[in-house]
Amino acid sequence: MRYARCRELLGDEAFARLRKAKVLLLGVGGVGGFCLDCLYRSGVTDITIVDYDTFDETNQNRQIGAEAVGESKTAHLADRYPGVTPLEAKIDPAWVERFDFTPYDLVIDAIDDISAKIALAQKVWPKLISATGSAKKVDPTLIEVAPIFKTHGDPFARKIRNELKKRRFKGRYPAVFSPEAPRCTTKGSFVAVTGAFGLTLCSVAVRRLLGEI
Repeated sequence: MRYARCRELLGDEAFARLRKAKVLLLGVGGVGGFCLDCLYRSGVTDITIVDYDTFDETNQNRQIGAEAVGESKTAHLADRYPGVTPLEAKIDPAWVERFDFTPYDLVIDAIDDISAKIALAQKVWPKLISATGSAKKVDPTLIEVAPIFKTHGDPFARKIRNELKKRRFKGRYPAVFSPEAPRCTTKGSFVAVTGAFGLTLCSVAVRRLLGEI
């Protein structure tokens, strides 16, 4: 009964494909946590989550699981979502270089480090979905999905495009972004936007696994 409504919406064959999918989710903060929750509730449970951080009180405005202050994000979320595989690691270019991505049907990038994002794009772009900058914004209705080189209006996405162009990157992968102008210059985040980024990542992932996009 847990997944009855998802099965009804998608059909038995499509839902069975979701149940068999292997997904790697990189980063389980404000964006990644909501993506994880959405995937899990939709029937995708063979998920490996990677992060190195612990929950902090300042995460509580936007991150699922942040009531567990001081605990490892991956360990806590693996307890919260039974069957999810936690991997505690700092995602940087060196980690990307040595990690084996071949077992996974999809790689979801919800990290903030640009150098790691570039390394991911270069190594796994055919199975990659990426989020750009969700901070400093307040309007989730402005969120868009486009191939990385078609993103616009977001300084964070522009940095990624520029770095990819320097490397003569020719791949194509979907990116979730928002062209909304930043509302502040220091650290700032709003769960309506960070959460909507994560839910959009999940929607793109599900449709990608079903061969719709």
